[in-house]
Amino acid sequence: MPEHKGTGKEEEVRKGARNYLKYSGMAFQMIGVMLGFILGGSWLDGYLDTSPLFIIVGSLVGVAGGLYLALKDFL
Repeated sequence: MPEHKGTGKEEEVRKGARNYLKYSGMAFQMIGVMLGFILGGSWLDGYLDTSPLFIIVGSLVGVAGGLYLALKDFL
């Protein structure tokens, strides 16, 4: 049976949906990395009794890691 090829409009909609899913996945990935490092820093601050130190370090490392992963996937 021959494959059904969509019209130009259908292909455009599919391409738009793929792009939407790709970029929204990248956003969730960035948020997850940042939250993971912030929560890890918060836990370390509670464990070592060093109030805002590891939350700040964790947030900075989380932002850098999230941007790295997003840019790696983007490019």
